[in-house]
Amino acid sequence: MEGPLWTDAHAPTLAEIRQDEARERLERAVDEPMNIVVQGPSGVGKTAATRALTRAAHADPESDLIEINVADFFGRTKKEIRTDPRFEGFLQGRSRMAKRDMINRVLKESASYAPMSGEYKTVLLDNAESIREDFQQALRRVMEKHHRTTQFVIATRQPSKLIAPIRSRCFPVRVRAPTTDETIDVLETICEREGVDYDADGLEFVASAAAGDLRAAILSAQATAVEGDEITMSTAYETLGEVGDDDAIRSVLADARAGDFADARGTLDDLLDEGGYDGEELLREILRVARSGSEYGGDDLARLHVLAGEASLDLVDGLDDRTHLVHLLASWAAGRTDLRPPLREAGA
Repeated sequence: MEGPLWTDAHAPTLAEIRQDEARERLERAVDEPMNIVVQGPSGVGKTAATRALTRAAHADPESDLIEINVADFFGRTKKEIRTDPRFEGFLQGRSRMAKRDMINRVLKESASYAPMSGEYKTVLLDNAESIREDFQQALRRVMEKHHRTTQFVIATRQPSKLIAPIRSRCFPVRVRAPTTDETIDVLETICEREGVDYDADGLEFVASAAAGDLRAAILSAQATAVEGDEITMSTAYETLGEVGDDDAIRSVLADARAGDFADARGTLDDLLDEGGYDGEELLREILRVARSGSEYGGDDLARLHVLAGEASLDLVDGLDDRTHLVHLLASWAAGRTDLRPPLREAGA
């Protein structure tokens, strides 16, 4: 894709965050620095909101924002961590450190540095649902020691995985999935700034296909503009229509409805393990694919949406993504509109 990503080039300011409650809570943190948990599904703008906060709060945000993606640690080897330009200065001469000690050192050193442009700096811990409990205990101690000079922002899609002492030290900011109209509004603004021609149907197609994932919508709009020189229904469909795992998701739905749960579960496992989806992303894709076809009538779709709302709450609470999604499909196929009792009976 040519040029900078639109997600970076058009990162929102604090005033441009369209969710009133989230924006007002973040604005409060500009004048009254506090630790924050920014929670919400993947792709809705948690990291972008944090960066907007730091641009409003710090005279030198490039220096006073330290971003640590938890997946950069727990999903990488010690050598990869030690040679990462962001961390190698903290870890020189410490090749025999255990990974846990490496992580703790980077965190402590980052928090101990004096702010460059004001009274405090901000440390963002992204994808914090991946933090193990022993590391969370170390994080709690660092938060207590450096609370006067360091603001911690913990971004996560599963706040329930944070230990109680950390949650109690943080102000919650919920960023929900944007509506289709809110997504269209963002895309219109970006297209006007980029000078890209568009029509309402094209933007609606892109926004609807993203199913609440704002990051995906913006990148899809950019891909369409690059490939088709404009964003219309036809150019968006040509660019995006064949992208994704729609056929696999259709087979999951069809197998579930036919009672072939072993096949549905196998495909679901492949999408979660190999397709790179987390539970909430896959749930949004299931709803989008179900809506886009003619296989399911209004009652079926309505019941699926009711169950999806229940499943979404359970996915945010944590536990096992695939368990919740399998129960969703089973309850839908059986004609149920409530999936909580079977989950509890199963001990989930």
